Amino acid sequence: MPFADLSDVRIHYRLDGAEHLPVLVLSNSLGTTLDMWKPQIAALSQHFRVLRYDTRGHGESGVTPGPYSIAQLGGDVIGLLDHLGLQRVHFCGLSMGGITGMWLALHHADRLNRLVLCNTAAYIGQPENWTNRAALVEREGMAAITAAVVDKWLTPDFSAQQPELVQRLQTMLGATSPSGYAANCLAVRDSDLRAEIQRIQTPTLVIAGSGDIPTPPADGRYLADTIPGARYTELYAAHLSNLQQVEGFTQAVLTFLGS
Repeated sequence: MPFADLSDVRIHYRLDGAEHLPVLVLSNSLGTTLDMWKPQIAALSQHFRVLRYDTRGHGESGVTPGPYSIAQLGGDVIGLLDHLGLQRVHFCGLSMGGITGMWLALHHADRLNRLVLCNTAAYIGQPENWTNRAALVEREGMAAITAAVVDKWLTPDFSAQQPELVQRLQTMLGATSPSGYAANCLAVRDSDLRAEIQRIQTPTLVIAGSGDIPTPPADGRYLADTIPGARYTELYAAHLSNLQQVEGFTQAVLTFLGS
């Protein structure tokens, strides 16, 4: 189980694919681990050396005192790349991972080749919603939100067909550190990139889910319309489009990165 010891946090990561291939970084959503990308790895690792990591406060990575910031999470990515001796990479982030990707494109564009922003937004939700959620999990634990949050990750019809996947996601979310989750909630709360994303010059693909409640298609279209030259793809999915539309999602990423 590989770890990178950065200046103030230990980051758990995993590499798949041959060393000579270009590197693609995958960044997880709030409340998940690097395992959320499992359905993509077989196909992506044929073309890329795939680098997955647990965001600070999640999975096997360290849980440092919060609140966190997106700049802090983006700095962790740069620290991980430096640790591994990687100068330039493709980056694909979903939800909170997508916000991290936007920050990287704004502040470390020299480290990115191409950017994929999935089920994300330049500004997500009302601040009080994040403040209240962070307070709830710190007070009552992850069980207080697990069922309600996972309900928004997949469309109802798909959830009904995939009870084992729903259970795995509930287990993954439920195992997340409450303090780490809360600290990341506040990072999302305090991030508003709407006035900045027009400066992104990294070639960008935006993937949205037609049934996504936390980051609806209008948020994805805003990104695609505002980031110069960005492409837009919409899939029939809720918030975790990579899990609901495995083949469609993976093919969209491969086509964009290979074009």
